[in-house]
Amino acid sequence: MTDVLSPQPWMTRPETAAVMAALAKVGGPHAARFVGGCVRNALLRREVDDVDIATTLVPDQVIAAIKAAGLKAVPTGVEHGTVTAVSGGRPYEITTLRRDVETDGRRAVVAFTDDWAQDAARRDFRLNALFVEADGTLHDPTGGGLADIQAGRIVFVGEAHTRIREDALRILRFFRFQAWYGRGEPDGPSLAACAELKGLLRNLSAERVAKELLKLLAAEDPRPAVRLMAQSGVLAAVLPEAVGLERFERLVAIETEMLFTEDAELRLAALLPDDPAVAAAVAERLRLSNAQRDRLTAALNPEPKLVSWMSPKQARQLVYRLGLQPFLDRVRLAWATSDRQAATIQWRSLLPMAQSWPRPALPLTGDEVVAAGVPRGPLVGQVLREVEDWWIDNDFIDDKLSIVERLKAVLTGMVY
Repeated sequence: MTDVLSPQPWMTRPETAAVMAALAKVGGPHAARFVGGCVRNALLRREVDDVDIATTLVPDQVIAAIKAAGLKAVPTGVEHGTVTAVSGGRPYEITTLRRDVETDGRRAVVAFTDDWAQDAARRDFRLNALFVEADGTLHDPTGGGLADIQAGRIVFVGEAHTRIREDALRILRFFRFQAWYGRGEPDGPSLAACAELKGLLRNLSAERVAKELLKLLAAEDPRPAVRLMAQSGVLAAVLPEAVGLERFERLVAIETEMLFTEDAELRLAALLPDDPAVAAAVAERLRLSNAQRDRLTAALNPEPKLVSWMSPKQARQLVYRLGLQPFLDRVRLAWATSDRQAATIQWRSLLPMAQSWPRPALPLTGDEVVAAGVPRGPLVGQVLREVEDWWIDNDFIDDKLSIVERLKAVLTGMVY
C-alpha cells in the first residue's frame, strides 16, 4: 500500500499549484516533489511556514519554467541548485536534486542528479528526507523517515559519523530537532557520534552556531535536549561559559506554568553567570547583534539586586532606571534563581505592574534650568540629575510647582 499525505492547505492553494504545474509542464508529472520541513510538519500536524520543493530539473530549466508560467524566478543559490519562485507573493524554494562531490565539515561541493535516493542520502535526518508529490503520494527513500516521525526519533541518514563530518553543524541540528520533534530516549548511535565529534564544532562560523543554538532554545521545552548536550559535552563545546542548568530549567518551567512565550535569548542568559563582561564576550564570540548583546548584558547585571518583596514604589524606580525590558528579564531570572514556590505570587505580580506602568519623562528641561540662571554646559546636566533623583525618590511626583521648588533648592545649594 502506498503512503499518501492527505491534501493540505499549503499543497492545494492556487499559488502552490501554479508552481508545481509549471515544473510538471517542462519535466513531466514526477519532476517535482515537496520535501523537508513542510512534509515533516504536515505529518506531525504542525504549522507549515515554508514550502520547499525538490526537482529533477536543473536551475536553468527551473527558471525558464517559472518564467514561462508568468511567475517570478529569483536565482537565490543557483550554484547549489536553488531557485526561488514567487507565486502570488509567496516564495517557494526549488532545489535541484544533488549529490555530494566533496565535503570539508563546513560546506559541500555538489553535483546535480536526477536520482531521488541520492538526494535523500545526503540529507541530515531520515525524517527530513521524505518527499511528497503534488497528488499526495509519499516517498520514504531511507526506509525510516516515516517511522521516525511516528516514534519521535531523530536519526541520521546512513552512518552518523559520515553525516557529521560532511557538516559539523549537524551536531547542533541533532539536538535542535531532538528539542522540537524528539520523544523519549534519543537514538544511541546518533548521540554517541555527536559526542565523539564535538570537536569539529570549533571549525564552524559563529553565526551558524548562534543561529542553531537560538533555534534550539526557542523550542517549547528544550530542557531534555539541553541536558543531553551537557551530558555529551556538546554544550561545553559551544557555550563554555555556561554555569549549570538549574536556573535555565526553572526558567523554562516558569514559562510553561505561566504560559509565557518561549524566549530563546532569555533562556541563553539563564545559562550564563550574572556578569555583564561574560555576557558581552559571549555575544562577541557568537556574533550576536548589538541589540542581543545589550539585552544579555543588561539582564545579567547583578546590581541592583532584585527581590520579590520590593514595594510597588521600588519596582517603579527600577523600571525607570533599568528600562522595561531589562527589568522584566531580571525579574524572570531572579524568579528562576529563588525559591520559586515560596515567592511565585510576588514575582508574578511584578511583571504586569511593570508592563502597565506608563514610564514618565522628567517634567523639567535643560532650557528651563538655563532660564533659572545656570550657564549652559555640564552643570545643566548635573542639576537635572539632582532634580531627577529627588523626583524618583518622591515616586515621580506629577506637580510642576513642586519640581520648580526643588530646582530652586538645588540651585541655592550650588556655587557656580
